[in-house]
Amino acid sequence: MKTDAGYRLWRRFVQADLSGGEKMKITYIHHSGVSVETEHAVLLFDYFKGQLPAWDEKKPLFVFASHFHEDHYSPVIFELLEDREDVHYILSKDIRGRRIPPRAEGKIRFVKPGEVFASAADREGITLRVQTYKSTDEGVAFWVTADGQEIYHAGDLNNWWWEGEDKAWNHNMAANYRREVEKIAADHPEGADAAFIPLDPRQEQWFYLGMDDFLRRVKAETVFPIHFWKDYTVVKKLRELPCSEPYRSRIKEIEREGEEFEI
Repeated sequence: MKTDAGYRLWRRFVQADLSGGEKMKITYIHHSGVSVETEHAVLLFDYFKGQLPAWDEKKPLFVFASHFHEDHYSPVIFELLEDREDVHYILSKDIRGRRIPPRAEGKIRFVKPGEVFASAADREGITLRVQTYKSTDEGVAFWVTADGQEIYHAGDLNNWWWEGEDKAWNHNMAANYRREVEKIAADHPEGADAAFIPLDPRQEQWFYLGMDDFLRRVKAETVFPIHFWKDYTVVKKLRELPCSEPYRSRIKEIEREGEEFEI
């Protein structure tokens, strides 16, 4: 928990060691795949295809995969080891055994929901704090602290309310999602500097529920939609809904793959 003495000591160390408050460069790659480049590190989330940015090669690369679904994970991520040594993998435990090359095995940490840990790069002084949450589908969501920046990537943690699904199933889904969001809000009262949250048009009229639930309970300075299946109109549609009035200005409208944002 962020309120315990151990976390406060860790936070004081990181803020002294890594000067926070620097800008982040966000690149939308494809689907739920995004990269976040901070002052001292690069974070890559749920990459399985698309053009990767030209990152600073001096910065260590931390690769996250939230679960085994093919639109969130591919063994292609291990090809990054061919060009750079300082690569670290933080993968949901359900990915274990899924076409992982021997050369990568010593660089992977498999995680389950409810973990809190520090992930250090090979070079001294680069440390990330990682916290995982239980997805309402498969695997985990990630909350990462890097260079004093708070970053949330939902993976498939969402309110998957489907038109035509059994009413009890939908209500159970909503309850499970809100329970996990309440945990996030309690653990991170300071909020996220960047949050990546599903906005899935396949849910039809209910496409906005997960993001709306999240942003009514968790502070987020800048929000990016993910998992929107190349339907770039989803943000505009959400902004037109009355419920989005308290937070609509904080949601970035993505127009293309490879688009970069500096926040």
